[in-house]
Amino acid sequence: QVQLVESGGGSVQSGGSLRLSCAASGDTYSRYYMGWFRQASGKEREGVARIDSIGRISYADSVKGRFTISQANAKNTLYLQMDSLKPEDTAMYYCAARKTPCAPSGSKYDYNYWGQGTQVTVSS
Repeated sequence: QVQLVESGGGSVQSGGSLRLSCAASGDTYSRYYMGWFRQASGKEREGVARIDSIGRISYADSVKGRFTISQANAKNTLYLQMDSLKPEDTAMYYCAARKTPCAPSGSKYDYNYWGQGTQVTVSS
């Protein structure tokens, strides 16, 4: 099974940028469908972006045009570039993996492996 470790969170002002990383280990990275989720205080965990092994990507409407998901298969690493951050982007961000073959999914219930999360705080 795969282990996931996120990094790159922090505190920024509105309009700023952060780049999150998720390092995967323990299994072949290309066997997994990868996603970023976030959970704000008192709210449900929601999908932010996802990517499959050949680079097909999907974003939540709330982050389209501001966030970019990418991966470096040779480095077993998933990224989330977050630009034009807003206070409503404040949340714990999680990296998640789902073993292929599988259908594309943005539901948290379809992902089997999770990182510990990294906090992103955006102040106005």
